Amino acid sequence: KDIQYVFSNYYNKLEIIRFDSNLGKYVGYTEFGVKQANYWNNIPSEIARRRAQRETYCLHNVDIWYGNP
Repeated sequence: KDIQYVFSNYYNKLEIIRFDSNLGKYVGYTEFGVKQANYWNNIPSEIARRRAQRETYCLHNVDIWYGNP
């Protein structure tokens, strides 16, 4: 299925870092965010946890939100 899980961190309305399930890793958008992305991308359990959230949160609820009436 074409389901994408995105987890973003913001500070002062500016996106700092994002996990994208299509990429399978964190991407930083500021200098601090790039450092954090490099740190979190090197922790296998953190990447596995975010990938699992796609399975548990998105795939579990897709039929509830977009099911046939």
